[in-house]
Amino acid sequence: MSDQQYPRRYPQHPLPSQQPYDAYGAYGGYGPYGGQGPAEHVPGPGVPGDLDGTASLPPQHPGPLPAERNEPAAGASAATATATADAPAPAARRTGNPIIAPGLLPAALTAVLAVLLAGGAQLPRPVTAVAVVLLQAVTAAGWYRLNGMWPARQGIALAFLGGVTADVALLTTGAEHAPVAVIGTLGVWCVLVLTLQLRNHSSPDERLYALTAGVTSTALAVLAAGHLAAEPDAVTVGALAVAAATLARALPLPGPVSPGVAVLAATGAGIAAGGLTSLGTPGAVLGLAAGVCALIGLRVASYDFPSRFVHMTAGVALPLTAAVPAVYLLGRALA
Repeated sequence: MSDQQYPRRYPQHPLPSQQPYDAYGAYGGYGPYGGQGPAEHVPGPGVPGDLDGTASLPPQHPGPLPAERNEPAAGASAATATATADAPAPAARRTGNPIIAPGLLPAALTAVLAVLLAGGAQLPRPVTAVAVVLLQAVTAAGWYRLNGMWPARQGIALAFLGGVTADVALLTTGAEHAPVAVIGTLGVWCVLVLTLQLRNHSSPDERLYALTAGVTSTALAVLAAGHLAAEPDAVTVGALAVAAATLARALPLPGPVSPGVAVLAATGAGIAAGGLTSLGTPGAVLGLAAGVCALIGLRVASYDFPSRFVHMTAGVALPLTAAVPAVYLLGRALA
């Protein structure tokens, strides 16, 4: 039959994008604010399809996944229907809950990194710096991906180099000059991040979003260097407490019970690790504080439909990075 007898009918809602969605339901490549997706193809007035007789797709806009609207994904391509490594967790699609915990595998990686950090703290500081550099690399990459910005090689590299520079400054000047080294490095790197964004020709909203993400990622990478400035025994106690809290939080426990169990596990790990170090019983206080900070880091890494890549980067690093203030301040107070 001809098109005049049976005109083409388009669905009421835009079809899903031919590209996989990233963590925020935006197109891969940039974040939800000013993200760059495929160019829209809008048929001309009164023209139901292209000249070759094939129907044109209606305008496609970044938006919620079909499962979030409880609608069938009519005309979805195989790339959209196939689960990718960067797709949102299935639970997020079913329930619409924007808070999805990283799970057991990222918690296990956090525990491994925490054990490396705890053991390296009892060795010379250059050995500790190896574990700190690993933490800084995962922190810088994870924060950018958590904000839906990928790839962002220049920003990630700049944030990571800021953390390494802080490490070198702390190893050179000593722990007694830690505040000056950290604040000075952060100040210089904020200027560099601002200079990098001056070369960005995107819209003002995109540049502002990239600037805030770059400054925050740099600040977190530099903050992770605080493990080199803290007391070695405090680093050991705090890292083991973070490992215990993260593993306990990943257990399949009821929602209201899980945070309490995680804090208790961190406190117990602080008591046990304090008995093996010079902190003794006050290690329980440090373990408690480090466990609370680890839960805050996990909460941040669980926000707004995170992808598996977010879980394997931000979900691994943020618990240990968020615990640095407690480890540094309480370690000096309790030592």
